[in-house]
Amino acid sequence: MSKKNDWKKRDGIVYSTSSDFEYSYQQNEEAATLPPQQQNLKVMLDKSGRAGKQVTLVSGFVGTAADLESLTKTIKTKCGVGGSSKDGEILIQGDVRDKVVQLLVKEGYKAKRSG
Repeated sequence: MSKKNDWKKRDGIVYSTSSDFEYSYQQNEEAATLPPQQQNLKVMLDKSGRAGKQVTLVSGFVGTAADLESLTKTIKTKCGVGGSSKDGEILIQGDVRDKVVQLLVKEGYKAKRSG
């Protein structure tokens, strides 16, 4: 039941007077996930815009959102803290930089502390 002209996926296009108008859907291509050995991750402490609370920020992940989410879940579970992931970055609550770097290196990632 796949429609060729699915109106729910049109970003802001409501109506066209052109008789030969064909809406082209933008394909959001996610970057293929690099193997852990090729990932260059930076682990830093951040507290700007977070009401003074400290978070450990892991940036530099190249890959799909699903793989980023699974890595986030692994880190959160091993550190026993909360956190989230979006836009290729992982936010872990609190200052657990050393633990995160050790965990990432153990998992085979190239990770280093910065900042």
